[in-house]
Amino acid sequence: MSDLPLWLAILVGVFALVGSGLTLLGCLGLARFDSFYLRIHAPTLGSSFGTIFVLLASIVYFSVNGGRPVLHEVLIVIFVSLTTPVTLMLLARAALYRDRAERNGTVPDSIGQDIVVDPAETKA
Repeated sequence: MSDLPLWLAILVGVFALVGSGLTLLGCLGLARFDSFYLRIHAPTLGSSFGTIFVLLASIVYFSVNGGRPVLHEVLIVIFVSLTTPVTLMLLARAALYRDRAERNGTVPDSIGQDIVVDPAETKA
C-alpha cells in the first residue's frame, strides 16, 4: 500500500474495517440471540453488508494499484446480495412450517399466521 496516496489508503482501510465490523456484529448477534427466529437476521447483515464493504475496499485498492477498473468483485457483491437474504428467508419459512406442523410453542403468535398446516400431514 506504499504506492497509494494517503487518503486512498485511509479509504481502503475504512472500508475494510467497516466490513469487518459488520461481519463481527453478525457473528455476535448469531451467538447472542436465543431463538432461531431472532438468530436468522444477524448473519444476513453480517454476510451481506460486511462482504460488500470488504469488496469495496478490494475494488478501490486493485483498481488504483492496477491502473484500470477491477470490476469482477461486483459480480461477487451481486451474488452475495441476492443469495444470502433469499437463502435465509427460505430457511426461516421452512423452520416456521416445521414448528407450526409440530405445534411447537417456540413460534411467536405474531409470525406465521398465514401458514395453514393440515393436521393429516403431521400424522404421516
